[in-house]
Amino acid sequence: MYKQLLVTLALVAGASAFAPVVKPTARTSTRVSAGVEDMLGADVETAGVWDPFGYSKNADAATLKRYRCVEIKHGRIAQIATIGYIMGDVWTFPGYLSKVDNVKFADVPAGMGALTAVPLAGWAQIFLFCGLLEKKFFKQDDDAAPGDLAKFNWVRYDDAELKERKLLSEIKNGRLAMMAIMGMMVQEKVTGMTTIAQLKAGNLSPFPHIDL
Repeated sequence: MYKQLLVTLALVAGASAFAPVVKPTARTSTRVSAGVEDMLGADVETAGVWDPFGYSKNADAATLKRYRCVEIKHGRIAQIATIGYIMGDVWTFPGYLSKVDNVKFADVPAGMGALTAVPLAGWAQIFLFCGLLEKKFFKQDDDAAPGDLAKFNWVRYDDAELKERKLLSEIKNGRLAMMAIMGMMVQEKVTGMTTIAQLKAGNLSPFPHIDL
């Protein structure tokens, strides 16, 4: 039952990732139907607008901007998560994660096992740090374009065509990363092995307990 729930969540996350979101334009209409096909990244993977859950139906411009902000944020987090998930099998920090609890970084397993190995105080620090970033240093201003967060050392593009290509690349990479991290976590629950461990063992079947 638990595995089926994880698979369902992965599919829902994938559908949400491809929900169309709007380019920042000066449209006065609050209806989406007139501009869905023009949205940046709305049909790059699907050869047509794909919104099976109807997120964009009857949505106004403010709602669509929020969807784009959320999609970019989730995509960026998923890209970091994908790298972090793989790096757990490749390299670890030296020294102690918590001297109070006598936990070394080397004691933390790769993959989802780290969720229970990190002390509660460690998770509290992580959540506080992320909250500080979101509310202080990388806060989304209402008058800024979706995803335009940093006020310092941020790369800007004057060429409109280049800027659109870069924005589209980020959207596509973020969507891929969202699918990737969900897929790796589900696969770990099915096989009991992280991605790197599966590759090292030559276990390339997504269903190792089934003879294909």
